[in-house]
Amino acid sequence: MAFSVGKRMDQNTLVLEVNGNVDEDANFTPPDLGSSTNVALDLEAVTAINSVGIREWIKWVKTMPSSIQLSVRRCPKIIVDQINMVAGFLPAGTTIESFYVPYYADASGTEKMVLFKNGVEFKGSELFAPDSVKDDGGEEMEMDVIEAKYFKFLKNG
Repeated sequence: MAFSVGKRMDQNTLVLEVNGNVDEDANFTPPDLGSSTNVALDLEAVTAINSVGIREWIKWVKTMPSSIQLSVRRCPKIIVDQINMVAGFLPAGTTIESFYVPYYADASGTEKMVLFKNGVEFKGSELFAPDSVKDDGGEEMEMDVIEAKYFKFLKNG
């Protein structure tokens, strides 16, 4: 999927919607932030990332002025994995608004991504996972990650 970064305002926050593959073909131009002091990176539509993409991503986020309040939202699992593994993937002080957690139902073999929101399913390094997640057929689902590894970034933030 071709890489792109869209822009839209969400109340007083400039939202940069990152779409597609973050790889050697991704064109990271420094964003025109105007007078925005709150910038959110919406990462839900990121479909893949490779090592060259990680390097370019880190260079790009470093172009963000330190005067802005940067946040990320709707991080897919591939982005959460990078936040956990790559030092500097997000600049210090970046707020995590929300991220997806994979769930799996053994009985039906179905997978589901559940959005964890700051202040609801997590706050700081505390996790408040839902007591129950069911698939469309009503089957009980389990978190499909190793919690100590997947949520490591919450403890480091």
